[in-house]
Amino acid sequence: MTAPFTLEVTATPSPDDIAVLGDGLGAYNAADVGPSGREGLAVLLRQQDAVTGGIAGFTAWGWLYVQWLFVPEPLRGQGVAARLLAAAENEAMERGCHGAWIDTFNPTALRAYQKQGFVVFGALDDFPEGRTRWFLQKRLVG
Repeated sequence: MTAPFTLEVTATPSPDDIAVLGDGLGAYNAADVGPSGREGLAVLLRQQDAVTGGIAGFTAWGWLYVQWLFVPEPLRGQGVAARLLAAAENEAMERGCHGAWIDTFNPTALRAYQKQGFVVFGALDDFPEGRTRWFLQKRLVG
């Protein structure tokens, strides 16, 4: 028989509570498909020793996920995003990755990612309202 339980809805879960979820799902997935090999990956853009932009994400199961990519306004339109992506992709390939994925709801970023070889594989309309959130992928070849 299953033990009784309650449900709690919160906007402020503790880090320990979130760790229970991550650890449980990680153990389940590792038993199902093998360990993810998840490892953080960042490419930091520095100006005068201060981080002003860059990429943050991770590699897992042979894929690079770019969670955040930010280029400060004065450097936009100069190929900086392409250089950041190339550096992240090169590191991902060194880690044995065969693909990369990223998402955006910014039409300018969408075009920039497509110029770097990413292709749309899915979209959510009205995320946020009036925009489309695109999901893109790219095969990495060494």
